[in-house]
Amino acid sequence: MKVVGVILVVAGILMLIFRGFSFTKEKNVVDLGPLEINKKEKKSVGWPVYAGGIALAAGVVILLADRKKA
Repeated sequence: MKVVGVILVVAGILMLIFRGFSFTKEKNVVDLGPLEINKKEKKSVGWPVYAGGIALAAGVVILLADRKKA
């Protein structure tokens, strides 16, 4: 359980620092033999700030519970 707690703490800290990320996806619009038309779409993925806080808190709780158990 210690590994899960550490992963949640690290993920929570990263989620608090980085609010999301974006990437570009290339989509094939028309493909007529040698003629090809592509479209680039910029997508972004974001998460609320409280999700990082919840992950961080859950990781700390798991680490503290694991420490008391041992």
